[in-house]
This record gives sequence, C-alpha cells and structure tokens, in this order.
Amino acid sequence: MYQVLYRKWRPAQFKDVVGQEHITAALQNELISGRINHAYLFTGCRGTGKTTCAKILAKAVNCLDLHNGDPCGECDNCRDFSQGKLYDVVEIDAASNTGVDNIRSIIEEAMLLPSNPNVKYRVYIIDEVHMLSGGAFNALLKTLEEPPAHVIFILATTEVHKLPATILSRCQRFDFHRIAPEPMAKRLMYIAEKEDAALDYDAAMLISTVADGAFRDALSILDRCIGTDANITEDVVRDVAGLANRDYLFSIGESLKERECAEALITVDELYKDSKDMAQLCRELIAYLRNLMLIKTLKEPRNLLAISNSEFSKSEQQARFISLGEIIYAMDSLQTALERISRGNDGRTELETALIKICSPEMSQDTQSIIDRLSSLERKIRSLSAEGFSAQSAGGNAVRQSNEINEASATLPEYKPETPAQTSEPIITAPKEEAPRVQKSSNIEEIMKSCVPMQQWQDVLDVVKKSSMSVATAFARTKAYTSGDYLLIESENDLPFSMLKSQHQRDAMRSAVKEVTGRIYKLGPYKPPVKEEEEKADPLEGFVKKLETNGVEVIKEE
Repeated sequence: MYQVLYRKWRPAQFKDVVGQEHITAALQNELISGRINHAYLFTGCRGTGKTTCAKILAKAVNCLDLHNGDPCGECDNCRDFSQGKLYDVVEIDAASNTGVDNIRSIIEEAMLLPSNPNVKYRVYIIDEVHMLSGGAFNALLKTLEEPPAHVIFILATTEVHKLPATILSRCQRFDFHRIAPEPMAKRLMYIAEKEDAALDYDAAMLISTVADGAFRDALSILDRCIGTDANITEDVVRDVAGLANRDYLFSIGESLKERECAEALITVDELYKDSKDMAQLCRELIAYLRNLMLIKTLKEPRNLLAISNSEFSKSEQQARFISLGEIIYAMDSLQTALERISRGNDGRTELETALIKICSPEMSQDTQSIIDRLSSLERKIRSLSAEGFSAQSAGGNAVRQSNEINEASATLPEYKPETPAQTSEPIITAPKEEAPRVQKSSNIEEIMKSCVPMQQWQDVLDVVKKSSMSVATAFARTKAYTSGDYLLIESENDLPFSMLKSQHQRDAMRSAVKEVTGRIYKLGPYKPPVKEEEEKADPLEGFVKKLETNGVEVIKEE
C-alpha cells in the first residue's frame, strides 16, 4: 500500500526536524546530560513537529546507544519502536479519550514497571491534551506532579490556553514556531528529488507560503503535485491547491489602484468561471496587500516576503502609487468579506461587494472616511471661492445659493492651462549660486523679499499624503512661502527638490496646492535674502570683535 509523504518522511532523528532548532537542541542536551524531565508540554500550531518530536524523544529515552542526543535507530528498542512493538510507549488521542475513566486506567498502568527489561522508561504521549475534561485533568494532576521514576508524560496541544494553570506549572514547556518558508522549501526540494520528481524553487516557495508554516500541509500539497505531474512548477501547484494565478492578483491590484471597479469585477468573473475558490482568492488578495503594506512600511522588507524576485519587483512597483491608508482600508474590507464567507454567505457576492467598496471609498461610513470627505469638500468650496465662483447676490434666495455651491463643488472644473507658460517651472532644483535662467537676479531678490509664509501648507501636505506618501514624507519638515504667482519651499536638504524633478510628483504637488488654495503656482526653492549689513561686513572685523568679546587683548597697528 502506498504510504503518504508526511508519514513516509516523518523525521526519525532530531537533526531531521525542520525549523525547530531551538527545541531539538535543548532536548538533545537534556538527553546527553541525563537531565530528563518527568513531564513535557509541546505546544504550537498544526504541522510544526510536536508529535514528531514527542515520538523521537520517546524513542531516545529508551535508546541503548544514543548518538549526540539522537536515537541510533539500530538497537533492539529503536527497531521495536519503529515497528510499533515497543508497548511501553503509549500514544493516546485525548479527543477520543476525554473521560476520567480513561485517565484512571493510564494512572493504574503507570504504576507498573516497563514490560520490557531493556526499556528504562514507560512513556505516555497524550495528543490534543486540551480536549480532556475537567475531571480528567484533576485525575491526572497528582500523577503528573509526582509520577513514578520510570514514567514520562509528553503532552501535545494546539490550544495551550485551554489547559489549567495547575497542569502548565508541572510541565517543561516547549513552544513550536511556524516553519519559515526558506528552510521548508529546501526540505521539500530534497524530498521531491528522492521521490524522483523535479520541483523548482519558486514552486517550492509557493507550497511553503500556502502551507502557512505547517510542514505536514506542505507535504500533502507536494504529494498531490507529484501525483499530477513529475515536473512541478508554480502553475502545477496553483492548479492543485486551487490558487489564483499571481497575474490575476496583480491585475486586480492594478484595478483597485486605478479605481477601475469594472475591470476588477471582470477579473473575478473569469476566476469564478475557472472554478477558483472565492474564499481562497480573498485570502490571496489579503496576502498580496500585506506584501504592499510591508514594502511601504519597512526599509528592507524582502526577507519577510515569501514571494519570487519577479513578484517582489512587481509589488514594489505597485506600492509606489498607492498610499498606506488605502492598502489598510482594502485589507479591512477584504477581511470583513472573508469573515462573512466563513459564516456561509455567498463567496462571489461578498468578494465583489468588497472590491466595489475599495474602488469607491466614498461609500464607506466609518468616521475617518466621513471626516476626509468633509475636509475635501471644504477645500473644494474654498477653491471655488478663490477662483471667483460665488453666490448670485447677497439678497438672493439662501436655499438657491446653497444649492449652487453644492452643485459647483460636486462638479469642480478641471484646470486647463491656456499657454505653456502658465505651467512652467522656473525653479525645480535646490538653490544654487547662479541665478535662474527665466528671471533676472534683481527680480529673484524682489520675489524673495516679498514672500509671506503660507498658512495652508500643512493642508497641502495632508492632501499630498493621500496620493503619494513618499512625497508627503519628503516635504514633512519644509516651510512654504508665497509671492505673487510663486510658491517657494524652504528645506534643509535637497530631497524635496529632487522629487519635484519627476513630472508625476510635480503634478501631485500642483494638484494638492490647487485643491487647497484654488490657485496655480510656479514652484521653486526659497532662499532667505541676505541683509545688506551682512554682505558689507568685513570678516576680519567680525573676528576681532569675537576675540575682544572673549577677553582677548587685540593690538591694532595704524
């Protein structure tokens, strides 16, 4: 009979356990030193090696020839254990043995010495121990606290929070971590090679990502892939696991970024016709948006993203044109849809509804969204007032005036420059010694002297933040001044002016300024005018005055 991979490749030694080195090293040291505890508690999510390590430990404590803390696998006890003939090692499923009577029978057996004279310890492995009843825990408590010298208890659970504190305090606890994608992928490639199958690295990483840290799940997917095709690629893994193609994810992401709701729904319809699971697609989209979130948040996110280099490059490119707030809003909407799908709602309808909400944020009813929309409306009204749009007359009908303003604010006319000169940027780099080409030196000085601080600069940066977080961050510590048709920016470094060299970033800044002020400004750097006294001051005289101030006698010769 065929033996599935997760049983066939269950590690027989601690050195073969993947991703739990902090546990296997501690257990090996205890075995080598002989400091063996009477009760162990292994906890962690499914498929991370709890039962595997419990079996290896049960074999190792009775091994007649330990090798650096690992069972030899060749002695009589190791062979009997592998063949299921070592009856002094008992494995119990607590899910089907939850009662007090089951535990009492274990306690009675524990008082007896091992049946095999070559066996040193009688070992009880209780899997899913959190399923025991309260009475069963109470019955086990005394024996667990002071067991006979020849008895070892190994408890395993995925829900350690359900265990009584009295049980936890009597066990040596080991927490199993989710297995990282990189070591899991390497182990999968090794197993595939031994099974005469070709598994490429990207496919192995995709299996590791889908398994979500559970190696047993990864082996189950690999088993199905081998049964489908001996040459396992990403496409094979997606077909077997029912995953959405990454190209579809990036296509949906692009539609969300551009607010093209129809394109996103068409893509979902195509996936639905291909029998893609909508709940799984929703999870994939959340994972895809998480990648964008980490790229926007961290300086070096590559090590945290279990994706191929090409996918990372695509994600990095898309993350540049979407704000962090929009990413988090989209994730929240999809997470809500996923929760509703899990409660039995129609998956396709819930996913489509979530995508429409993401493409149309004005439909959201949360407080922050309403505040943002009100602020945007106020800015548009101020912009209309600045451009000359006003009520018909002071004595006109008040309701009619209000309707006119609301109608105008809802259909704000887009600015279209009449001539190229209106949108020309005379200065887009950091201030230098030479004068700008468009203006004469005297004119530049007059502009600088007539500058006044711009009180609405922070409002402009708040608007910029929604379209480009990178630009808003670069201009966070800047100040702005206005002088006629010029908006001059004061900065301690050249980064803001370097960003303004990009047409996309310059348009984002100009659009934000227009939304807040209703005007079109020419952008440039601000250089404080130098006072005439400072220009005419003799540096030698200043040095002499500084010496005299510090009490140094200076002799002047005529």
